[in-house]
Amino acid sequence: MTALFNATRDASRILATRTPADIDSILLDLAQATEDNIPALLQANQRDLDSMDTGNPMRDRLMLNDARLRAIAADLRHVAALPSPLGRTLKHSTLPNGLDIERVSVPFGVIGIIFEARPNVCFDCFALCLKAGSACILKGGSDARESCTAIVGLIHSVLQRHGLPAATALLLTDHASTAALLNAHGLVDLIIPRGSSRLIDFVRENARVPVIETGAGVVHTYVDARADMAKAEAIVVNAKTRRVSVCNALDCLIINRERLGELPLLCTQLADKGVTIYADERAYASLAAGGYPAALLQHATPESFGTEFLALRMAVKTVDTLDEALDHIRRYGSGHSEAIVTEDAQAARRFLADVDAACVYHNAPTSFTDGAQFGLGAEIGISTQKLHARGPMALEEITTYKWLIRGNGQTRP
Repeated sequence: MTALFNATRDASRILATRTPADIDSILLDLAQATEDNIPALLQANQRDLDSMDTGNPMRDRLMLNDARLRAIAADLRHVAALPSPLGRTLKHSTLPNGLDIERVSVPFGVIGIIFEARPNVCFDCFALCLKAGSACILKGGSDARESCTAIVGLIHSVLQRHGLPAATALLLTDHASTAALLNAHGLVDLIIPRGSSRLIDFVRENARVPVIETGAGVVHTYVDARADMAKAEAIVVNAKTRRVSVCNALDCLIINRERLGELPLLCTQLADKGVTIYADERAYASLAAGGYPAALLQHATPESFGTEFLALRMAVKTVDTLDEALDHIRRYGSGHSEAIVTEDAQAARRFLADVDAACVYHNAPTSFTDGAQFGLGAEIGISTQKLHARGPMALEEITTYKWLIRGNGQTRP
């Protein structure tokens, strides 16, 4: 493994000699190659799908299709069109002694990404790392091995056409390589885990390389006493059902008791889509009286709250006040994405100010927590920590900086 990591470190130095135009050309070629090789990529992905239980909630994350691959190609072109994050002057000053001090953005060097059954991560992370001047080491889950191998093989063919070594994007496929990556101090500059809380905890607890956590998403939406219920319904349905297996999907609907009578109408589309609801006593009574399908309605247990469902399941909590909603989020939230639906400007300001999360929404669904949706091209993950980066991590967040000091013979007294 040391030899492989050294090759990637060497590749990062070669990459540093390439111009932004060179990098953009590689990304554009990869976008075209992706569209040209859709049948082969789908065949590899199908082999992974055939090995996964059809009831596994990770199946949606694993699945590629024609539309998703074309969207990936579009994201690659978007990243190519973005300005380079490198060589930017972040701060500049001249000291009284004449020293000229400049802080400029530079690459990390080598970034390792550990992820589960999400083959699209190979494209996203390679594109962003390349644009940000870093080589990458990709460690995908065994569930996506065939897909990741095919994708990285395609990346290698494009890199080699442009005179860059295949080690610019290294793929690790066996379980033992994870430990080697976590202990590659001096060869890997940064590790970013993407996946379940179990994976993230394992990486944080075992890594000797610096880690930026992209935390699991336990996501809430609070429907306030002064909510527009038409907006609330659209927001809740989109946040819960757009894609249930993603980290920004809604896990718990918090509803003010004044709007309990409208809860069954709010959840009508959820019933149509087969969402199982785990409701507290007040919400359960309202939903049962309003005809929510009995097969999809369960009494909430303590475990229903603070759970990232990643499936067509959702908890409902009734509160009497905004303060109680904030307390619930403070107790059970993961710091990922939280939303309020209200026409009360003061309540919205309070929620936006008080909720401690990477992304906090007013009258919009948490499904927008995504680098591409934020205009960043793509993302390497959603950071839920507060050190260095928070929220969607895109080009700026995967660069670091150095200080350049220019003098003319000054000495320190």
